[in-house]
This record gives sequence, structure tokens and C-alpha cells, in this order.
Amino acid sequence: MKILAYTMAAVLLAAGAARAQSDDPTGPQPKLPTESLTIIGADGKQHVFTVELPVTQQQQDTGEMFRTSIPAGSGMLFMWPQPETQAMWMKNCPVPEDMVFIGADGIIKSIAEMTVPYSLTPISPGVPVLATLELQGGITAALNINVGDRVIAKQFGGG
Repeated sequence: MKILAYTMAAVLLAAGAARAQSDDPTGPQPKLPTESLTIIGADGKQHVFTVELPVTQQQQDTGEMFRTSIPAGSGMLFMWPQPETQAMWMKNCPVPEDMVFIGADGIIKSIAEMTVPYSLTPISPGVPVLATLELQGGITAALNINVGDRVIAKQFGGG
């Protein structure tokens, strides 16, 4: 009986380890559903992006991993259940990103420009935010998108 119990325990442990390994992505996830999002600058200029929406934990954990480019007019919008101080990283991300941290009011609270590919260093706005928008590295500077600009999307009561 003890041998059977040990054997069953070993099988369950192996199955759990295999499942844990398969949950760790080894390639980019398929394109996710998208929505339009607009950033309005202090100068009134509008910048429209088509953003993917990772909604499951697995989709959020994978994010932009393994993607070798982020087109200029696109991005990925991570929504959090409530405003909180989030920390992102660049694990398995081969291209730099601009991370735009957005408050519940749709106002940009912080921007991390040109994040370092593959870095495991946490990137945080240092204040509670409701969302993180990942864009092509360097695009916020190129488009003059700044802290204090407004994001218009249904997730922030607009759009």
C-alpha cells in the first residue's frame, strides 16, 4: 500500500511539474482581441492606438513576451482589478517598450521609456494605477506623450 501511495504521489508531482512548465511560455501568444484607445496630449493632439487586451492571468503573464516588434500604432493594455502600485518587467521581451501607467481617471501618471529588453528589474510608477499600456519603445517621446495626458477608452469611462 505504501509503495502505491508513493507511486501515486510521484505521478501527481510529475504531472504538476509538467503543467507548471507548460504554463511558462516559450513563444509569443496569438494576437488577442483589440480595441481602440486615444491619448490626448496637453496640446490637444490625439494619438490613436489599436491595443490588445490580455484578460486572463495567462495572457497577462505572457504579455508581449517573444514578440520581435510592436507596430507604431498598436500596443497592449493591461487592466488591473482596482488601482494599485504595479510592477512590470521585460522578461523574454526582445524589443524595448514604453510603459504608460494610467490612473483610474484616465490620466497618465508615469511613463517608463525605452525599457531594457530581457531585464528582470521591476518597472513601477510608484503610485496606484488602474492600467499599464505597453507601446513601441520610443513612441511616447516621438509623439510628445507625457505624464498628465488623458487616455480615452471605455475602460476609463470614455470611448
